[in-house]
Amino acid sequence: MTYISIIVTAIFVNNIVLAQFLGICPFLGVSKKLSSATGMGMAVAFVMTLATCVTWLIQKFVLDTSGLGYMQTIVFILVIAALVQMLEIIIKKIAPPLYEALGVFLPLITTNCAVLGVAILVIQKGLDLGQSVVYAIATAIGFTLALVIFAGIREHLELINVPQAMRGVPIALICAGLLAMAFMGFSGITIG
Repeated sequence: MTYISIIVTAIFVNNIVLAQFLGICPFLGVSKKLSSATGMGMAVAFVMTLATCVTWLIQKFVLDTSGLGYMQTIVFILVIAALVQMLEIIIKKIAPPLYEALGVFLPLITTNCAVLGVAILVIQKGLDLGQSVVYAIATAIGFTLALVIFAGIREHLELINVPQAMRGVPIALICAGLLAMAFMGFSGITIG
């Protein structure tokens, strides 16, 4: 796979939220305001890239060499949780304003299945470390793009007259479905 192909596919064609349905909890829960959606997207991008690098290295140099490939999911969950905790402590000490800005986003990332999903997908696809990093960054951009677009739609929905029975979650789910259908239009794109 070429890097351009990986980037376009991860952002648009196989968007982690809208095509693979990973990361739905933050997609629905953090998308009420554009500012919180952007913050969550940035935090996920950083953690997803770091977690993918670390888990790829652990898979190739520890699990595969020891014959412990069956422990992949449990090890990856523990590694992601530990990375998020270490990151939270480091950011709190080094950059308190950034820590305050991220707020609840860092602990939420621990339970974001998109981070674990990307870590497992790069192994299943047989990507090398460079391709894995590009895939993780592109997937995080796709996650952020979907989150920001959906947050914009939800902010707009607050300003219009929606029937009482459809307010809140029902109209949000309908809009999410329409957004997923819109992204399906990219599925015909082939590169390289």
